[in-house]
Amino acid sequence: MVVSESDRHTQAAAVARRIFATLSTKWALTVIEAIGPGERRFAELHRSIDGISYKMLTQTLRGLEADGIVARHDHHSANPRVDYSLTAAGTDLLTTVHSLCAWSRTHLEALLEANPTTE
Repeated sequence: MVVSESDRHTQAAAVARRIFATLSTKWALTVIEAIGPGERRFAELHRSIDGISYKMLTQTLRGLEADGIVARHDHHSANPRVDYSLTAAGTDLLTTVHSLCAWSRTHLEALLEANPTTE
C-alpha cells in the first residue's frame, strides 16, 4: 500500500501532537533528564526527582514508554528489578531536553516573577 504525501503529513502531525502532549506533562522532561544516557532503576529515579510521587513517576514512565521515548527492562531474577532507559528516539531528544531544562534554570528568577504561582 502506497501512502500519499498528504496522508503521511497528516499521520506525522497526529503523532507529533500525541508526543507533544506527553512531553508537556508536568514531569516528563524531568524524568527524561533524570534517566539520561544510561539505565536507571525506578527507586533511583524516584530519589533523584524531588517532589514526584510514586504514582506520578509510574504514570509518566508509562506514557513515555507508550510513546517510544523510554524502554522498560524487566529483569527476571531471584531479586526482581526493573530498569528504564531512553530509546534511540529518547536519546536523540535528550539534548533538547537538557537545553530546555538549562534554559528554565538560567531564567528561573524572571519566570517566577512573571508567574509567581508556578510550582
